[in-house]
Formats: sequence, structure tokens, C-alpha cells
Amino acid sequence: MLAAGVGARLSNNDETHVPKCLLQFDGQSLLARHIEILQTSGIEKLTLVVGYRADDIRDELIAIDALDYVETVVNPDYRDGSIVSLSCAADTMRSGADILFMDADVLCDPALVQKLVATHENSHILYDTEFEPGDEPVMLCLKDDQIIEFQKNVDIECDILGEWPGFVKWSPEAAEKIAGIIERFVSEGSVEQPYEQAFREYMLNPTSSRIKSENITGLPWIEIDFPEDLTRAHNIILPLLKA
Repeated sequence: MLAAGVGARLSNNDETHVPKCLLQFDGQSLLARHIEILQTSGIEKLTLVVGYRADDIRDELIAIDALDYVETVVNPDYRDGSIVSLSCAADTMRSGADILFMDADVLCDPALVQKLVATHENSHILYDTEFEPGDEPVMLCLKDDQIIEFQKNVDIECDILGEWPGFVKWSPEAAEKIAGIIERFVSEGSVEQPYEQAFREYMLNPTSSRIKSENITGLPWIEIDFPEDLTRAHNIILPLLKA
């Protein structure tokens, strides 16, 4: 799980604000919600990459008694971007276990995690066909049930176009190869790219193992990047999760 960023777009560059994973919903932080969902779903351990206000996140882990469950990895260069943060988790990605990747700034239905845990597929990615067009959503493009594009601003003909909610299960083989791609990006100085570009390179490689894609349209979720996302999370998504 990535939780290292500043969240400058949400805070308008005010670095006195809490990390996004510590945003509160019904008296519970996003991080506490995630951990509860992961534990209930049978996930044995969480690797959490932190950076911005890492001590605040550690304090939250102490408060919710989750220090034994969570391995925190500190990225001191968290301002350099998400590729650098994900590279800090390379050891976990090479652990030989299935990897459930998720962003920490998503308020979501537990079913998003449960679908990936329950799958029998080696690698499994989710998408939502009900999305607001724009420059922000990372889009998954399918043709003949195969992934043919994965990035923002997709301009290609496809059968299905959906927004990626930030959750994917990688097989041990896939995770190891992606770790290598990420480390290559870092060594080449290509740290300005989002980590999704490493995922994309793996997905579009014809030698990569098949990746199952699943439509989760109708399940409530939101990635919190901007103030309007936070308002929508409180006013629309949270009531749906409580219904």
C-alpha cells in the first residue's frame, strides 16, 4: 500500500495537513478502515510505504494496535514521486507471494478487496465503466477480453473502457517482473513517471502472463485527490457504504 505522498492537490500545498490515509470517516481513519478490511479478508501482512509525516502514520498504527500487522517502509525521497515509493517495496514484491496492491487514498466498498482475495486467477485487475471523463482517471482498455491500454487519456478504439480504482492482485511472477521494471525506471532517472507506467509496461508485454479483468461497476468507491473528492466521499460514498 502506498501512503507516502504529500497530497498537495487536496491541501493546496498546505503541508500542515494530515496524510490522506489519516483522513477521518465516521471517526475512523482511512488507514484503519483499510487494515480492518484486509484483516477480515484474510490478508496476512500489510507493507505500507510512508514518507510525508511518517511519524503521524506510525502514531495511528500504535493507536489502532496494528504495529505487528503492518511493516512500514520509509521513503525519504517521497517528493520524488510514486515510482520511487513503490521501489521501496521491491523486497515485498519479490517475496514469492501473491501481492495485493492498493493506494491508501481510496474510500471503498470492502468487496473490491474481497474480489481480489477470492480470485483463482494469478493476476487480477478491477475496472469501473461509470466514470467522469477527464485527465485524472487511469483507464483500462479491453479488446477481445485482452488489455490493450492502461493509462490516463486513452485515445484508442476498444470494446470496454473503465476506470481503474487503484486495486490489483499480482502473481509472484508478475510482481517480481514489475519490481524490475520499477527499479530500471529509477536507475534511468525516469522518476517523474507515475508507477502506473510500470504496470502498463508489464500488462502490454506480449510475453506477460494473462491478467484477468473484472467489472466492479456499481460498487461505491472514490479516490481522494481534490477537495471536491473529499466532499463527495463524505456526502455520497460514505452513506452508500453504510446503507
